[in-house]
Amino acid sequence: MVAVAAALAMSGGPASAAPLPRLVSMNVCTDQLLLTLADPEQILGLSRFSRDGWQGPAAGDLARYPVLSGGAEDVLLIRPDIVIASAFDKRSTRELLKAKGLRLAELAVPRTLDEARQQIREAGDITGHPDRAAKEIARLDAALARARQAVSEKHYRVLPLSRRGWVAGSDSFVGSLLGETGLRSAAGDLGFAFGGFASLEAIVNLRPDFIVVSQAGDYARDDGQAFLLHPALERFYPPQKRIVIPERMTECGGVMLADALDALTAELRRVGR
Repeated sequence: MVAVAAALAMSGGPASAAPLPRLVSMNVCTDQLLLTLADPEQILGLSRFSRDGWQGPAAGDLARYPVLSGGAEDVLLIRPDIVIASAFDKRSTRELLKAKGLRLAELAVPRTLDEARQQIREAGDITGHPDRAAKEIARLDAALARARQAVSEKHYRVLPLSRRGWVAGSDSFVGSLLGETGLRSAAGDLGFAFGGFASLEAIVNLRPDFIVVSQAGDYARDDGQAFLLHPALERFYPPQKRIVIPERMTECGGVMLADALDALTAELRRVGR
C-alpha cells in the first residue's frame, strides 16, 4: 500500500489530467468563444479581424495573441491541436487543413437562443472548460430574465433596422432574440419572415414604438449606415425612439448575448423614463 501511495503521489493521482488542447480561431465569432472560455496559454492564434473592435472588455490584452492571415499556411506552421472554425470560413482552407491532418471543430451559426446555448456548451467541451461554459449559459439565462422583466407590461412594438434599410424578420437571429424577451417585432407587418429591405416611406408609415439599431450618434462610416441618419428617420425616430444594441453583441449569437440582453434592458429603461 505504501508503494502504491508513493506511486500515485509521484504521478499526480490515479489518472493524470490530459493536457488542455492548443487552439486557433478562424473568425471573429470563434475568437469570442476562445477568449471567453479558453486559458490564454491555450490560444495560439486569432482571426485577422480579432482586433477590429468585435471583442468585449473581458477579452483583455489582444496584443498577446498572434493574428492569423485567414489562410492555411500559418495555421499549418503553428500545428494546433484543434482549429475552431465555422461553415462560413473558406471551404478550400478548411478542406486543406483537414487533408494535412489537422483536427477542425466546425461550429454552426446559432439561429435561436437554444442553439446559442448548445454552441457555448460545445465550445466548452472543445476547450476543456465545460464549467466555464455552464457559467456563461447561466449568465445568459440571468440576462434574459432581466430583459423579460424590463419588457413585461410594456407591449412595445419594435422594428430591428440596420444599414440600407435592412429589417431583420422574426425568423432571423435578432428577431428571435427580441421575441424571446417579449417584444413584438413590426417586421411581420412588412411581410418579412427572415428579413428584407424596407423603404423610408414604409418604415415611417409603420410607426413602431421604437427602432432597434446597432449604433448611436450622428456619424456614418458609409452610405449604408447613412440611411439610419436620414432626416425623415431622425425626425420620427430621434434618440429617445431608438434602442441601441451594438452589432458586435449580436452578430455571432454566442457568449456576448448576455451583454446584448443587458444592453437591451438598459435601453428599455432609458427610453421608458
